Amino acid sequence: MSILAFDLGASSGRAILGRLSNGKIELEELHRFPNDPVQTGDRLHWDILRLLHEMKQSLLKAKHQGIELKSIAIDSWAVDFGLLDKNGELLGNPYHYRDRHTDGAMERLFEQRPASDIFARTGIQFLQFNSIFQLYALKQAESPLLAQAEKFLMIPDLLRYFLTGEMYSEFSNATTTQLFNPLTKQWDEQLLNSIGVAPSLFSNVVQPGTKVGELRESLCEELGIAAIPVYAVAEHDTGSAVAAVPAVERSFAYLSCGTWSLMGTEVDQPVINELASELNFTNEGGVGGTFRLLKNIMGLWLLQESRREWERTGTTYSFPELVDLARQAEPFAAFIDPDDPAFLHPGDMPAQIRSYCERTGQPPPQDDGAIVRCILESLALKYRYVLELTERLSDQQFSGLHMVGGGIHNTLLCEWSANAIGRPVWAGPAEASAIGNLAVQWIAQGELADIWAARQAIRDSFPVTVYEPEQGEHWEQAYSRFLHITGLK
Repeated sequence: MSILAFDLGASSGRAILGRLSNGKIELEELHRFPNDPVQTGDRLHWDILRLLHEMKQSLLKAKHQGIELKSIAIDSWAVDFGLLDKNGELLGNPYHYRDRHTDGAMERLFEQRPASDIFARTGIQFLQFNSIFQLYALKQAESPLLAQAEKFLMIPDLLRYFLTGEMYSEFSNATTTQLFNPLTKQWDEQLLNSIGVAPSLFSNVVQPGTKVGELRESLCEELGIAAIPVYAVAEHDTGSAVAAVPAVERSFAYLSCGTWSLMGTEVDQPVINELASELNFTNEGGVGGTFRLLKNIMGLWLLQESRREWERTGTTYSFPELVDLARQAEPFAAFIDPDDPAFLHPGDMPAQIRSYCERTGQPPPQDDGAIVRCILESLALKYRYVLELTERLSDQQFSGLHMVGGGIHNTLLCEWSANAIGRPVWAGPAEASAIGNLAVQWIAQGELADIWAARQAIRDSFPVTVYEPEQGEHWEQAYSRFLHITGLK
């Protein structure tokens, strides 16, 4: 019997079937669909009802193919949410985390509540699009949506509510809001009062692996299917991706690589101290009561947005073509800090990269291949920087780096990451978020004993490509220049 993972990313969604037999996992892509944000006037939204429609199409495909589903779960990106009224109806399409309505919100909130206090209460790194700043921005704007809201549900919680009619908040995603206290394991009422939001807006928090309902009767009648149990997994997709890291040692470093890059390690307790605050690390919930001590890095968004701009002006590249252009470009010609605020919002990314280079006294990249090489080299060097910070903060030494997620299809980035960190990179699996989603469902159903049994099954089921470091002296010199140019030294 199959189980189903809805794995929703910032640009596309997938419905992935999983089957477990003799300790081996088999995957089948049932349905894939775009997840394009929609600009409406000055606002950028998610088309949440289109996502629900595509999820229904996935269930219909399973029905038409005679596939019996034992269970369903959802994972997606973090921080974004929907607001429901007193009748349980959605109040408008959720804002996209790259929408500009949070510009300046973080700084304004710090004027009334110190950043040090917020970090001490949540252990979450400061990013302007965190849920706390989105809600604060809505409150400051006197949003009628917030005024009418009776419930706050994050994206997977909201879609799960559409499927089941049940309202729960899932632990791994709740921690990303910067409103959840990992020490008390409750929503932090002091922070909620600080932003003028009622604690009653928030639902009970459940752990990954909790059964949270089954398909509601009206949906079953609409689609002509039987009721199917629905589980909460690690619903932040990075939480699911980390669950799928095929590590054999308890001490390991990971990089979940896609639109965002998230690098860190898994810990039993949140690391909330002055150094973690100074380094702006985060402690997000994981599977089995663990925490993900990590740092966000802008990731392949830089490349995706550059490609989108080139398409807009009439030049279309495949991603393999972009990699070939990068290989041919001059090495180490210019560097950027991938996390510079100039790169957060949609727009002409190549122009932003050239502008950054000019601001930092570097010759700007002159062609598309040079832009791509600048992005990939800078990402690899930033990975080294964050890996060393992770070791310092966690008091561990890592022999190499596990890379998972769709970004590992970019073999050049994997090669250069190994070169930059001077250690092996173990790349795989690519479908980590979906696999982690499935694994937690199997653990909940007793098919796998625990997360380590799941990781062993994943290691036995999917190939891992090893990238050994090369050209060490050249990358050492490049790293010194990168730190000086970006001001990270």
